[in-house]
Parts: sequence; C-alpha cells; structure tokens
Amino acid sequence: MDLTEIEAFLTLSEELHFGRTAERLLLSQSRVSQLIRSLERRIGAPLFTRTSRRVALTPLGEHTRHTLGAAYTSLRKSYDEACAIAQGVTGTLCVGFLGCLNGPPLTELMLDFGRRHPACEITVAEVPWTDPYGPLRKGEMDVVFTLLPLDEPDLKVGTVLVSHGRVLAVARDHLLARRDSVDIEDLADWVLLDGPAELPEALRHGFCPPFTPLGQPLRRGQGGRTYQEALHRVATGERVWTTHEGLFQTYAHPGVVHRPLTGLPPASGALVWRADAETAKLRAFTALGTQTG
Repeated sequence: MDLTEIEAFLTLSEELHFGRTAERLLLSQSRVSQLIRSLERRIGAPLFTRTSRRVALTPLGEHTRHTLGAAYTSLRKSYDEACAIAQGVTGTLCVGFLGCLNGPPLTELMLDFGRRHPACEITVAEVPWTDPYGPLRKGEMDVVFTLLPLDEPDLKVGTVLVSHGRVLAVARDHLLARRDSVDIEDLADWVLLDGPAELPEALRHGFCPPFTPLGQPLRRGQGGRTYQEALHRVATGERVWTTHEGLFQTYAHPGVVHRPLTGLPPASGALVWRADAETAKLRAFTALGTQTG
C-alpha cells in the first residue's frame, strides 16, 4: 500500500476540495486525482463522489477515513519517534524560565516540540531572578527563557521570542500614578528599584540605566529578591520600578499600578543556553524557537 495515496486520501477527506488538497500536499491537482484513482482501484470501489460543484465521501469512503486515519496516525507517530531516536532527540530536555516570562510563547513552543519529538520528555521549572544563569552553568537546565540584554561569553542567545512594552510600576497613591504615561526623563527625582544585588550588570543596566538618554543621572536602589518582594517595595512608596508589561500578566499587587514608560527600548525575551553543552535535543528545541520567533 502506498502511503502517499493514503495521505492524499485523508487530506482530501478533510478538505473535500482538490485544489486545497493539492496546496497542502504541495502537489498538482492532477497528481492528487491520480493518487485517489489509484487507491480506489486498489480497494475496488469509489471513495468519493465528484461533481463539478462538490466532492463528498461515499459511505465506504467514510468508513475508510476512520479506519485508515487511526492507522496512519499511529504509523506516523512511530515513524516520528524512530526519526527522533536516530537524531538523538530523546531523554529529557530541562527548560527554565524567568517568572515574568511565563506563558506564551514558551508554552506554545514546548507543546509544539512535544508533538514533533514524542520520544523526548520535557520538564520545566522557574529560575530565580537572583541567578537566572546559574541553573544552566550547574547543568540543572538545558535552556532558559530569560530577559535580554545578556553579556555572558559562555552563553549563546537564540531568536527573540517576545518583546514587551516598558511600564513604570508605582504605588497606587503615588504622584506619577495620576499620569497616563511617564517618560524616563521624568524620573530623575525618584529612586528607581534596580533589583537584587546579584542581578547581572548587563540586565540591571538594561532595565534600570544609570543615566537617561539625555544624560540625567538616575538614582537607583536595590531591593526585592523576588518579583513579589519588588512589588511590595513599590507599594510602600520606597521605589518606582522601570519594568515591563509582561510582568503584570503574571504578577499583581493591590497597592501597585503601572503606566506606559517611554524612552527605553522594549523588554525582549529569548532562549539562552551554554555554548559548550549543545545536544541534538537542544538544537531541535532552539531551532524550533527560531521558527517561532
């Protein structure tokens, strides 16, 4: 039995249109018709009724769609698993993420990878804000979805998967909370939260620069080893926080509001991994991320 005929049959049974079927299979319409006729000859009866206006499954075609469809799905899964094993995409892939980047596109990427590589198990864990790269260097994670910028010579950066607009987080009763938006040049009179002491300097300066684009010095104060601790500092009025809108898709504090912040580039998130620890499964995952990004 020719698998190409089965694939053409199953696709046509979904589309019920020779043109759309040909587009999906990257074949000509005449080739699709030839494959269907060949399969019908093998079976010994028509699987479709065809008129100038419509294509429909015959009762035998409906029965064949159910039985062949299940068998084809199982066969395709076995084939994909064999390919994954041959390519080394097996075992366990450990994926880490910063909590402020939880959700899509990481979730979608992991689901897509799981469908394509069923022989490889995926585990996921949040990495600490105080040490986003430590789990990579300790071998606890294969890849981490983290914020940029990054200045770590031993680590490689993949395609940017998400970019979030910048926001200023302030206490609900703060003077700046009355504004519709805030520019970075307006913050010279306030103390900015620049995160925990352990935060990598490139990341710290990217999110809380020492100077505005026009050269005004910005006062910065450390505080908060977790996102919730940082939000607490903001809620008390001790600090204002130049963060990003993606954080507020996951975290919230009743005493904190955020306003659009202009004058700083978007917050970008990308996959990061050790340059000396690439494997077939890691290359497959990061390559899929390149397609997603």
